[in-house]
Amino acid sequence: MLVSAAAGAVGSIAGQIARLSGCRVVGTAGGQDKCDWVVRELGFDACVDYKMPSGLRRAIAEACPRGIDVYFDNTGGPVLDAALSLMNLRGRVVCCGNVSQYDVEKPAPGPMGVPGLVVVKRIRMEGFVVMDFFDRRAEAERRLAQWVETDRIKAPVDVIDGLENAPRALIGLFEGNNRGKRAVRVS
Repeated sequence: MLVSAAAGAVGSIAGQIARLSGCRVVGTAGGQDKCDWVVRELGFDACVDYKMPSGLRRAIAEACPRGIDVYFDNTGGPVLDAALSLMNLRGRVVCCGNVSQYDVEKPAPGPMGVPGLVVVKRIRMEGFVVMDFFDRRAEAERRLAQWVETDRIKAPVDVIDGLENAPRALIGLFEGNNRGKRAVRVS
């Protein structure tokens, strides 16, 4: 399983859940420090720095030598392009976010080869919105709380103090300055 934005609030938890389910988990994150943290602290098997100067696709291919069965996409953009080309037959792409496009003036066009890849590899792409599973919220909260309490997963929170710093905290999310969930403490 490949997880983009693996150091973020959603990616960090998605990857740890996949690991608990028996998957080999590779993440992507911005910067070697974050990648090292994802592996060391969150237990991912590997992590690729999407900002590195050499080829992103090649780096993901090296980290996923048997291809990708599941891609949990939080970013869209170049990581999605690379992941799609490395998907295994009947792979699944879970589209959860598109952070690479959130702060751009004009969204980039989608990957031109998507229809061909989807057909040839029989890939399933599906959007994921947590509210679609609201009826299972209590079960999820109970299970996640148990995993956190027993140290099976870590739920890192990156706290910024002061309401006056909320704009900086939000901008920092788009710049990738957080590890885990970003919160602003107001008192």
